[in-house]
Amino acid sequence: MTVVIGLTGSIATGKSTVCKFFKSRGIPVIDADIGARVVVEPGTEGLKSIARYFGKEILHSDGTLNRKKLGEIVFTDPIKLEKLNGLLEKQIRNWILTQKEEYLQQHPPLLVLDIPLLFEKNYLTEVDQVMVVAVTEEIQIARLMQRDHITREMAVQKIAAQLPLAKKIKQADVVIDNNGTIQETVEQLEKWLQQMDQIN
Repeated sequence: MTVVIGLTGSIATGKSTVCKFFKSRGIPVIDADIGARVVVEPGTEGLKSIARYFGKEILHSDGTLNRKKLGEIVFTDPIKLEKLNGLLEKQIRNWILTQKEEYLQQHPPLLVLDIPLLFEKNYLTEVDQVMVVAVTEEIQIARLMQRDHITREMAVQKIAAQLPLAKKIKQADVVIDNNGTIQETVEQLEKWLQQMDQIN
């Protein structure tokens, strides 16, 4: 039987590092961020709905979504961020669950659902275990500033727009400490995989 893992964390905590590890071990990963891109491709109902709400200025001249412009709008306004998530929530969920069913038919031992808003959008019923990738707040801010080339103030705003990492950790079955090196993170994941093999 397939064990479905819900992978989450917060912005710039290092979920991508963990996903790379799983993929390198041949474990399928369903990335909600890919789903979020698919549902706003030109011609989709998702893109039409957010263009109606936020205006044509969030579109490039070729009709594709201007992610940078939209990000500037929603990350400084929690109400607009919630509205954006609400507009796309159903389409993203349908995409994720369709992908999940297709993988389950192949009967992999493990299946990872990489979902940033796993708690906020109630995906707990879709997974068997929750894995949270965690770092300290200072490391999170520093990594986000470096990754997105933004100010500390903007980094703090982006982090504050999400459910606090501490709350996610409390609800996790597994916590991966990503404060150290990639190798240290990989070692934790290897140990966890060995434990899973023993259970199965």
